[in-house]
Amino acid sequence: MRKVATVELRLAATRAPPWLVERMIKLSRGVCDVLIDEYGPDVFLSRISDPLWFQSLAACLGWEWCTSGATTVLCGVLRSALDPAKHGIAAVGGKGKLSRQVPAKLATVGQQLDLAAEQIDRARYASRMAAKVDTAAVQAGYPIYHHTIFVTDEGKWAVVQQGMRPKIHAARRYHWLSDQVRSFVDEPHSAILGDQWHDRVLNMTAKQSTECRKVVTDLIRDHSPSHIRSIFRAAKIRGQRTLEEWFPGPPSQRIAYIKLLPSRVDWTAMQRAYELKPANFEELLSFKGIGLATVRGLALLSELMYGCKPSWQDPVKFSFAFGSKDGTPFPVDRKAMDEAHEVLKAAVQEAKIGKREKLEAIRRLSDLTYSVVGA
Repeated sequence: MRKVATVELRLAATRAPPWLVERMIKLSRGVCDVLIDEYGPDVFLSRISDPLWFQSLAACLGWEWCTSGATTVLCGVLRSALDPAKHGIAAVGGKGKLSRQVPAKLATVGQQLDLAAEQIDRARYASRMAAKVDTAAVQAGYPIYHHTIFVTDEGKWAVVQQGMRPKIHAARRYHWLSDQVRSFVDEPHSAILGDQWHDRVLNMTAKQSTECRKVVTDLIRDHSPSHIRSIFRAAKIRGQRTLEEWFPGPPSQRIAYIKLLPSRVDWTAMQRAYELKPANFEELLSFKGIGLATVRGLALLSELMYGCKPSWQDPVKFSFAFGSKDGTPFPVDRKAMDEAHEVLKAAVQEAKIGKREKLEAIRRLSDLTYSVVGA
């Protein structure tokens, strides 16, 4: 079981001022230079997939640690700071239209990173499935509006994406790392970050949902959409005798489940899936049109008819080095931020000509900081 953390990610309508973005890009480029030069692209991906490191970097660069903008702004800053030719990593995506351009952008950066066509296709699949899982397989009510994928010159990747729930003014961030994904539908996340737990969250990626995923796939493979539709109709009729036979729980619990059945299902997509006979739940989820409502309906039928329950449990650390733009806990110190960038830049340049003392000093300072925090 991987660790998860809760951090307040409140929605904020503020925009990043140009003077801050410019400095964030310069300083983050210095961080990328040092980190990738010292440890390589794989370590950079692992840090990006760590929500605590990601959040700390946003705060270090002057952004508020507790707002949803920490995700969107930092991903945008890193997209500008990373140079595929220099760092061996590229970032593509963003909010809205930018997220929809990811497949085409991956082809472009794939050429810059000298990736094979197969590696580009795998990155595209990873991008699409990560978004699909966090929309349809983990149903917490946070539709994805931001999606960024980081890709290395070896075809490895990390995904950072975010959903929002405007009614409660909250956001939730999802982290993925290729080295940790054995299956896109079986505990695939590096972390899920948010500050609110919800009582009824369908999580089809949980270990507890393993048998339910199999039953859902079998339902699609073995039953025509017309048959499944008739079951849906019967299930919605309160007091139906066949429903009494299906459901082992008390009537009050049965009625609560009936209310969760979706009112709309893409029956055309379900017919296509029935004809193609998906081999497993991941393949089923990858079909176009198999979305939130269809997955929830099939998961509920799996429990009502066969007693095979999915997980309904919701699956959901920072410092201020230079302040934050809203002045909490103090305003951004522009001079200190610029000086830090110059120190990092000089350390990297000197390391390249054999003078590593300054870089080693920075590393020792980091080690000392961690030892103090650990104490």
